Amino acid sequence: MQAKAARGDGKLALPAEVQAWNTAAIHARTNGYVARWLVNIGDRVAAGQTLAVIEAPELDEQLAQARAQLQTAVAEQRLAATTADRWNRLLEKDAVSRQAADEKAGALAAQSAVLKSEQANVQRLEALKGFTLIKAPFDGVITSRSAEIGALVSAGSATPALFTLADTRRMRIFVRVPQAESAGIRPGLAAELRLPEYPDAALPAIVTRSAEAVDRRSGTMLVELQSDNASGRLKPGAYAEVALPALARGGVVIPASALILGPEGPRVATVAATGTVALTPVKLGRDDGRTVEVAAGLAAGATVISAPPDALRAGDKVRVLEDRKDAAHARR
Repeated sequence: MQAKAARGDGKLALPAEVQAWNTAAIHARTNGYVARWLVNIGDRVAAGQTLAVIEAPELDEQLAQARAQLQTAVAEQRLAATTADRWNRLLEKDAVSRQAADEKAGALAAQSAVLKSEQANVQRLEALKGFTLIKAPFDGVITSRSAEIGALVSAGSATPALFTLADTRRMRIFVRVPQAESAGIRPGLAAELRLPEYPDAALPAIVTRSAEAVDRRSGTMLVELQSDNASGRLKPGAYAEVALPALARGGVVIPASALILGPEGPRVATVAATGTVALTPVKLGRDDGRTVEVAAGLAAGATVISAPPDALRAGDKVRVLEDRKDAAHARR
């Protein structure tokens, strides 16, 4: 067969991972028990919508105590203010010493600081009380739920998330492009996205950014694409295949069966005009399974043996059959 020049309009198919535009693991911000959960997996929610309600009896007692302490601080601050004002007026009449008046003014300042501290404590506990209502931070769909009625929850991320919320209106697609193809990747490049569950549908995607760095372990560059998900076909965490325009490098394409693999590296059996076989070392490019791209070592139009036998050696003489009739005559 004749080695064919690689087409510059080919597609580079690579595995990709689909992720939601935004994903949030929603944890409790206060200790308590789950009193109610209002949404389940698959439900679409709006920003600010209540997802669950937590009962926090200890927090309620702390808030009531803090409010009582705040009332005490208010009363003591008012008394200190009245006393300081009265002693200042007595000082103007030289009825008391300046030292005594200063002590009353200092007591007022101290009580004012205590009042501010108690006010801040009440505000803190009221904010924690607000966290007993678990609300959605943005519009999206509930992808997981672990909240159960009566379950004890603790503040922080040490415990499993009560819900996972994903914004799926627009999706991010991450693909790792081999270094040899990375030069052709640029923002705005159009690509096609295919899913195993929809094999006949090609969804459009656009390259938005790349890492601009090659991973040393895999020799690939991370590329992000984005795709609109109005149809709802794309799901967070799904596997997909991205078809990117291939970078034309001037190579040739041969059948995979034409490769001779050995200690000397990949080679191809070519036939000269005189019928002499040469084992030509080649540098491989993309491997599509049935065909292989030869990046260097072989020119387009070269005569290649598509399935060389193991006994073939360099310098052997062969006769090229021109058509099937000659082939059938040779076999007879």
